[in-house]
Amino acid sequence: MVEFELSAHAKSMMTKRKISSDWISRTLNTPDKKRRGDDGNMHYTKSIREREGGVLHIVMNTDVQPNRIVTLFFDRRLAKQK
Repeated sequence: MVEFELSAHAKSMMTKRKISSDWISRTLNTPDKKRRGDDGNMHYTKSIREREGGVLHIVMNTDVQPNRIVTLFFDRRLAKQK
């Protein structure tokens, strides 16, 4: 289980974009892809079947404890690649 906290921006985006905490948990614990970005953050992505297979993209700063979700969004670019 990945431990994390949400930045103020991530909390706001979660509400605005109607992203459930269950989807966040699934994306972090069983990602389709996980990679370190050029920004130094970890990027987790997962297709969410409840959103017609839209790809949830979570950006997490793993250099702080607890790890902090910087932002999260449905990535249209990745959804098109499917």
